[in-house]
Amino acid sequence: MTIEWQDILYEERDGVARITINRPRVYNAFRARTVEEMIEAMKRAGWNRDIGVIVLAGAGDKAFSTGGDQSAHGDAGYDGRGTLGLPIEELQSVIRDVPKPVIARVQGYAIGGGNVLATLCDFTIASEQAIFGQVGPKVGSVDPGFGTAYLARIVGEKRAREIWYLCRRYSARQAYEMGLVNVVVAHAELDTEVERWCAEILDKSPTAIAIAKRSFNADSENIRAIGSLGFEAVALYYGSEESQEGGRAFREKRAPQFRAKRR
Repeated sequence: MTIEWQDILYEERDGVARITINRPRVYNAFRARTVEEMIEAMKRAGWNRDIGVIVLAGAGDKAFSTGGDQSAHGDAGYDGRGTLGLPIEELQSVIRDVPKPVIARVQGYAIGGGNVLATLCDFTIASEQAIFGQVGPKVGSVDPGFGTAYLARIVGEKRAREIWYLCRRYSARQAYEMGLVNVVVAHAELDTEVERWCAEILDKSPTAIAIAKRSFNADSENIRAIGSLGFEAVALYYGSEESQEGGRAFREKRAPQFRAKRR
């Protein structure tokens, strides 16, 4: 089946599938269609026996992804499928479920939902120009599953709570030191490094890697159920004045007044 990609670029070459979010004008923020296309591309690559590794990237030099596109998220939520009108749960699941390693190639901002995607991939390879961080509590949003609980397994509870509660930004080196990134390289060497990792993976037994990935996932599979419950709560939260104030403030480029709305 031929798919007409609008929001992503998809390429298969030499055993590697490359999925690139192609919305650089909005820092590769994703709308519902973007997520749906990433899901289809992941499925295509993940179950193709000729593909041994998948690279997830963002177009341009500025951003891997900055998460959900707030311009597409009005007070009624996103206009698409899934609990939130944005099938992010399905995308997270398919990244884990495909029996191939998924590499996040991070050349710039990995913020919000983009940071969650980089966290969820099997490997994260970052340019020294990469910036990581969360933004959810600043815009009236949160990822209640893999974005929080799985993050805590990687960087520890204290760091994970700091990342989410304070919404600070972290350099590639800081992300590496806390275990969020596998390797940091000079910006000009990023693609060469990604290709090196892909080549090493392709030299290994695909079945052994698939089994190992299933085994790693089994240890944290309960987080999927936590997320399913949590996203139902987030769907209700999105309907609240508090959450809507966060989105409006972001779009209007002003500080949100979360607590003022409660009085």
